[in-house]
Amino acid sequence: MHFPTPTQLLSLTDGHGAPLAEYFYYPEHELLYVRWHGQLTGAELIRGVQQGAQWRDKLHYSLILNDKSDTGGDWSDALPWLLYEWLPQALNAGVRAMAYLFSPDRENQFASHEFIAALKPHLAIEQFDDLETAMAWLVQQRNDQLARPD
Repeated sequence: MHFPTPTQLLSLTDGHGAPLAEYFYYPEHELLYVRWHGQLTGAELIRGVQQGAQWRDKLHYSLILNDKSDTGGDWSDALPWLLYEWLPQALNAGVRAMAYLFSPDRENQFASHEFIAALKPHLAIEQFDDLETAMAWLVQQRNDQLARPD
């Protein structure tokens, strides 16, 4: 499956100036791609999500690709905020599916499993090992949404 070059929206650094997150947008698929970097903490993850939220009001996207394949660290203390603050806002904005690329870091995976389990009742979410498969699944989710009558 071929994907055109996305529009880069934002590149964030952490408190030490190292890369934290990059936000990309694929308008033809209504897809927001967030690629995380480095040792994530709950505070840095929340800051990154809050900074990225500025695009929620400006761009329409129903799909999110959450790529943590280049991260480590324990960000589990951000889970309550993600579930009670971010999730309702994302659902109200029309987010319907998320593909999740896992980190090889075991600490990070624990928080990721908790996050995925908590989101499953609210939106289509699956974990993937590679970018291309994740993107293809998201596009299929959108096609399925478009095919369903409301």
